[in-house]
Amino acid sequence: MIEVIISHNGQNWLVFHQQFTAEALTLEKLDAEVENKLRQLGMLKKGEKQKVFMAFENSVIPQWIRQYAQHYFNRIIELNG
Repeated sequence: MIEVIISHNGQNWLVFHQQFTAEALTLEKLDAEVENKLRQLGMLKKGEKQKVFMAFENSVIPQWIRQYAQHYFNRIIELNG
């Protein structure tokens, strides 16, 4: 499983990984961007499946609500090579 950080800058969804970054207006487009980056880097090969765990960057949530939103927007996508 590949782990990345997912965030939002007020306009676009962002993904950060030590080997790549991705950005898109919608989650659907972001997933496609992540898939393309993984293919380019050889981290998603033809015929294999890869799960990507996206942990939400809590620093974009106001401090007062973080205690109630520790898993605010974590998600897992499964990609097919």
